[in-house]
Amino acid sequence: MGKIRLNQMLFYGYHGADESEQSHGGTFEVDLELRTTIHNAAQSDHLKDTIDYSDVYAKVHEAVTTKKHFLLESLAEEIADTILAEFSVDAVKVNVRKPHAPVKGVIGSVEVEIERSSND
Repeated sequence: MGKIRLNQMLFYGYHGADESEQSHGGTFEVDLELRTTIHNAAQSDHLKDTIDYSDVYAKVHEAVTTKKHFLLESLAEEIADTILAEFSVDAVKVNVRKPHAPVKGVIGSVEVEIERSSND
C-alpha cells in the first residue's frame, strides 16, 4: 500500500452560502491523498502501472469549476466520489480550503476534510 498526494491545487469556483460567493466566485485550494497499491509501479517504473496524477487533477478541476455548491462539505464529497469512481484507489482523503472566507474576523482559511474508502 502507498499514498499519492496532490497538494495545494488551486481553482476558481462559485461555492458558498452567500449570494456574493455564488455570483462572484472565489479561490479554492484542494489537497488529495490517494491510498492505493504502488508496488507494481515502483518495480516497473511505468506510468501505466500507477495513477496518472494529471488525470486526477483534471477530474478535480472539473468538479470545482463546473458546478456550484453551497457547502465545502458537498464539494469535498463530490470530489471523493469522483476519485473513487474513476480511479483504482482503496481510499481517498480530500481537503478543501476556502481562503478569505466571509467571516466577521481575521481568518486565514476555512477547511473541510473528509475520508472515504471504496468500501463505503
